[in-house]
Amino acid sequence: MNPNRLLAPPVVAEHLDVSVQRLAEWRHKDIGPNYVKVGRLIRYRAEDVATWLDAQTVQTAGGAA
Repeated sequence: MNPNRLLAPPVVAEHLDVSVQRLAEWRHKDIGPNYVKVGRLIRYRAEDVATWLDAQTVQTAGGAA
C-alpha cells in the first residue's frame, strides 16, 4: 500500500476495528492517528496510521527478547 495514500475515516475505523465515531472522539481529544484536513474532509495517511499503531505497542516482560 502506498504510505502516502489518503484513507477515509470508515476505512481507518475498519482497519483499527473501532467505530467512525471513536475516530472522531480521538481527533477531538488529540489522541488518535495524525490526520489531514482536505477542505472539510478528514483523511488519514496510511503511513501515519501505521506509525501511530506501532506507538501503541506495549512491551511486556514476557515479550522481551
